[in-house]
Formats: sequence, C-alpha cells, structure tokens
Amino acid sequence: MADARTIPNPAKGFFGNRTDAAIAVAVVGVVMVMIIPLPTVLLDALMAFNMILALLILLIVLYTRKATDFSSFPTVLLVSTVFGLTVNVSSTRLILTQGSRFDGRMIRAFSSFVVGSSGSEGLVVGFVIFIVIIAVQAVVITKGATRIAEVAARFTLDALPGKQMAIEAEYNSGAISEEVSIARKNDLQREVDFYGAMDGSSKFISGNVKVGILITAVNIVGGIIIGAVIHSEPVSAAVGTYITFSIGDGLLSQLPALLVSTATGIIVTRSVSEGTFGEDVTKEFSRDARIYGIGAAVLLLFSIIPGFPWYVLVPMAFLLGIIAFRLSRKKKRAFEESVTKAAETAKPKEEMEMSPVVPLDPLSLELGYGLIPLVDRDKGAELLERVQRVRRESALDLGLVIPRIRIIDNMRLEPSEYCLKIKGVDVGRGKIRMEYFLCINPGGVKDELPGEKTRDPAFGLPALWVSADRRDEAERAGYTVVDPPSIIATHLTEIIKHHAAEILGRQETQAILDALKKDYPAVVDEALKTLNLGLIQRVVQNLLKEQVSIRNMVAILEALADYGPATKDIQFLTEKARQALSRQLCLQYADVEKTLRVLTIEPALEQKIIESKIETASGVSSALDPPLQKNWIKALSRAVGAVQEQGWLPVILCSEAARCLVKSSTFRELPELTVLSVPEIADETTIKVEVVGEIKIESEVK
Repeated sequence: MADARTIPNPAKGFFGNRTDAAIAVAVVGVVMVMIIPLPTVLLDALMAFNMILALLILLIVLYTRKATDFSSFPTVLLVSTVFGLTVNVSSTRLILTQGSRFDGRMIRAFSSFVVGSSGSEGLVVGFVIFIVIIAVQAVVITKGATRIAEVAARFTLDALPGKQMAIEAEYNSGAISEEVSIARKNDLQREVDFYGAMDGSSKFISGNVKVGILITAVNIVGGIIIGAVIHSEPVSAAVGTYITFSIGDGLLSQLPALLVSTATGIIVTRSVSEGTFGEDVTKEFSRDARIYGIGAAVLLLFSIIPGFPWYVLVPMAFLLGIIAFRLSRKKKRAFEESVTKAAETAKPKEEMEMSPVVPLDPLSLELGYGLIPLVDRDKGAELLERVQRVRRESALDLGLVIPRIRIIDNMRLEPSEYCLKIKGVDVGRGKIRMEYFLCINPGGVKDELPGEKTRDPAFGLPALWVSADRRDEAERAGYTVVDPPSIIATHLTEIIKHHAAEILGRQETQAILDALKKDYPAVVDEALKTLNLGLIQRVVQNLLKEQVSIRNMVAILEALADYGPATKDIQFLTEKARQALSRQLCLQYADVEKTLRVLTIEPALEQKIIESKIETASGVSSALDPPLQKNWIKALSRAVGAVQEQGWLPVILCSEAARCLVKSSTFRELPELTVLSVPEIADETTIKVEVVGEIKIESEVK
C-alpha cells in the first residue's frame, strides 16, 4: 500500500497548495534570471527584495528562541545566497552592456550615497569602504561562523549517545513519560541534523564573499576594456563610470550578504539560549547594577582628563548612573516582595512539611557507590538499557507492564552491593565485582579455573569471579560468562517473575481494565457486573503466582464473566481462568514438537490429597499427615529427578479437584513445579500428551 504522504490531494489542485507553487516558481525564476536580461526597473525591484529578505532572515534569527525552531535556515541560506548572486550577475550584464547609459536607480543611489563625493576621491573612498566591508565579512564574521558551525556539529554528534542515555535514564526512573521521552529524542535528532546541515551551509557565505570580490573585479576590468577599447571612450571616463557602478553594485550585493552572514553567526552561537536574543540580553545585562555604576565612575574620570570630550562622556556617565539606580531599586523591590511572599507562605509550608502518606516505589534497585558507573551516562550507562529491556521482556512474557524501576544509590550498602526492593521490602541482593566477569558452571565443565568462588545471585549456582583477561579462557572451557550489568538484569528478571503477584495491585488491575475497555468494552463491563475489582485482582494474582501469562486478559475476563454469577470462590474462578488459557499453558510447557510429557499421580494417593483439603483465609490448602506428606514429597522428588535426567521439563497432570491441592502441598519444597489439570489440556490437534511416569508412595503399594 502506498504511503498516504505520497498520494497527491486532489483538493489542492495540480500544483499543490499555493505556497508550494509560489516557492517552486520563485526558485525556477531565480535560475532563469541568470540567463534572461532584465529591465532596470525589475532589477531595482529584485535588489530591494534581496535587501529586505536578508533583513527578515536576521530579524527571524533574533526572535528565535532555539536554533532548531528555524530548522529551514540552512535551506533558506542556500536560496538567499543563490538569489543574491543571480541579481549580481544580472546587474553585471546590464552595467557592462549599457555603460554610462545604465539607469539602475538602486545602484546609482547607493553608490553616490556611500561614496559621498565625486571625482577620484569618491572612487577611492568607495573602493576602500568596499574592501573594508569585504574584509569584515570574510575575516571576522564568515570565518568565525564557519568555525563555530564545524565545532557545534562535531560536539553535538559526539554528545548524542550521552544525551540519549540521559533521556532513557529519566524515563526509566519515572521522571518523564514515554511521550515526553519520544519528543525529547526527536528534538535531539533535529538538533543534530540542524548543526550537521549548518556545517555545510556556512560554506555558502564564504563562497559568496569570494564570488562577490571576483564579480566586482571583473566588472571593473571588463568595464574599462569595453568602454576604452570597444566604445572608444576616454580612459578616465571609462574608469569613472564603470568603477562607480561596480563599487555600488558590489556594496549593494554585499550588504544583504553581510546581514545573512551575521544571522548565521548568531544562530550557531546561541546553542545554550533559553529565550530570544533580546530576552537573553535584557536578562543578562540587568543582573547587577554595580557594573553600570562602575562604568559611570570610569567615564567621569575620563571626562576630567584634559583633551577628552567631557560634553560626550558626562551625559553617558549620567545615563549609566540612571540605569544603575533603577536596576538597584528594581532588585531591592523584588527582594522585598520575595521576603514578604515567603513570610506569608511560611506557616502553610510548616504545616504541610510532611505528607501523611509516604509512598513506596513499586520496584526499586539500590546500588552501592561502587556500582554507580553502571548507571553513569558518561560511562555508557549500560544497566539503564538492560533494565528497560527487562521491563519490555516481562511485559511480553507475563503480560504485566512493570512500573518504572527507580534506581537510587544507597550509602548504607557495601560499595559493591546492590539490593532489589518491592514496595520498600528487600526481596533480593547480591555483590558485583566491577571489571570482573561471573563464570557459571552449567554442569559440563571439567577444567576448573582459578578465581574467587561465589554464587550466582539469581539462581544460587556455584560460580567464579575472573578478570577480564581470562574471559576468553573461561568461555573456551565451557563456562557461562556474564558481565556485571547482565548479572543484575538477570536477577531482576527472576525477581519480577517470582513476585509478579505482589507487584500487581488494585491500581494496576484497574489500569489493565481501563486499557482493555477501549477495545473490549462489553467484556470488561460484563465481568465487572458480577465481580468487583478485588476479586478480579486476586484471580489474576493467582495466575501470576504460577507464572501464567495474563496477556490474553480478554479470555480471562470472559471466563470470569461466565462463572462469576454462579460463585465467588477465588480458587474455582482461578481454575476456570486457567482452563480458558489451556492452549497457552500447554504450549508453554511442551517441547518444540508440541509434545507435553507429564507425570501422573496414583489414583489412591491423589484421592488422599483431595480428602486432605481444608479451607483457610487465603483459600483451600492441603493438610496431609506429616509422615504421608514427607513420603509424598520424597516420591515426587524422585520422579521429578528422573524426568529431569532425561532432559525434559517435569509437569504433573492430575484432576481438576486435586490440582490446586497438589500445588499447595509442594509449593514450599518445589516452588517451580508445574501442575496442570486434565481440563487444561488442549485438544489433540494442538498438543500431544505423553505420560512418562506415575508418582506413588512405595510403602503404600506394599
């Protein structure tokens, strides 16, 4: 399908809107002016337009708050430069062809006004003024603006990664929203593109100066040759005519170029500005009244010295004194107002100094000061990107959008220690050795490496700390090598996976329902008619406790809407929600061939588990006799170990009535065990079930 932006709008006509058509005609006309001779009236109009265009560009720059607000400036700079050169070429043609008969009013008036006198003296004065303007523009303004543009482009590009990471850090910490983060990144990219374009566009000005000198020289030499040789005029007359017109033409063309080059210098030097040029000058020149008082005193001192024009210096000193007096009064009045306002608001501030509620972060990561480089944007801040990736992956795996993780430094921790907290409660911590790598033995490593023995903080596996120069050796030996940011990110992932139910509160549940209601209003409304928000939250929490993804929230709500009118039993509703996700559950635990290998429970043993059911405040639970519970766990562990030795994922399959009881009876000893009920098994076309063993207590068989 074609992009909508590439499809012309018939309502705009064949040429598009009027502005686009006018600009297109103007650009083509500028090029044609170089070729087609113009009447002097039209030439005067174009010269006047060139001057006012340059003045408008300068004024726009002065009233622009940020350089990127005038993002079209590089292109405007190119067009205005080409336009000025085109007018200059056209005037050159008319001067050389018409000679003394040239009646361009703009050039004649400008040359006579600037030169100021007739004869050889006027020619010399005009030529000197032309050279001075060219020197100022070429050596001072253009060269400086070009250098600033080059440096700004280079440093802006070098600072891009750091600024992007700073934005990511603010977004991850919750200081800004996703929309603000995207807007800031877009502004940053526009800034880089702008200064990159200005780096090349500044060359237009320097080239314009050089071409202006060349055109003026050609006008003088060519005019003298045409007047003296071709038209047989006296040399003095030819010199007077063509030099006067050439200098006037050169000054008239260089004045707009001077304005544009000044605008270029201003726009590239205002990278740290917070307002318009006038606002910045007013603010910065009115900060301290003492500087004007000192200036007035210096001028009065100079006026006393014989020979200095006291009639000029004394009035200027008087003016600076007035400015100093008014600024000092203004500062004093502002200070009094601030003191009065502070006094008026002091009492309410004292009363509201501490809020009655001190909110806790849903999830926070505290770092010892030795781990600060992991989040320092000047040193890469790799951990910030990893944390953002963990949030994204958790949303995809569990269907739960994790709140922004607050990363703070904690001086009470050891320098190399980090701590993960959920709502202010410590749920995991570990130690990191900076500049070292954690080498985990996956089970098949025979050659041991020398290093500091430790344990993986995420899974508790034996591991080693090795230096960076031995990383390749560890990888060749078969170790799983993990860098410090990955250690924390992996630990964070496991914490989220095992504590997702704690993270999901009523507010988060309401946010999920509000988001679904935009596309599935009927499903959400029907579920809320029969079940309140708390019941829905507890059902979803039960799913997350067993690491069941809630991405298919629509199916969960439909199941609750179906069975909610019949019962408010949380465990029963949870089982029905799981059954609604049967295909998802089976595929989650099946292998690549969609085969689900399960362990069954001896019917007599399963019946005893069902009979041990008791009601508690948190739901139903299994209460087997201690000897039977011990034998049940022993038999279950033996069967699970045999399945794991085959490289398969152990899954227990039982009846619907026993599933939650089997899970509750094994949660303390085997928290990762997967228990499915028969109604949760998808149809045979989707999944294939293979029974690989039966769990039974040997003493009971005998």
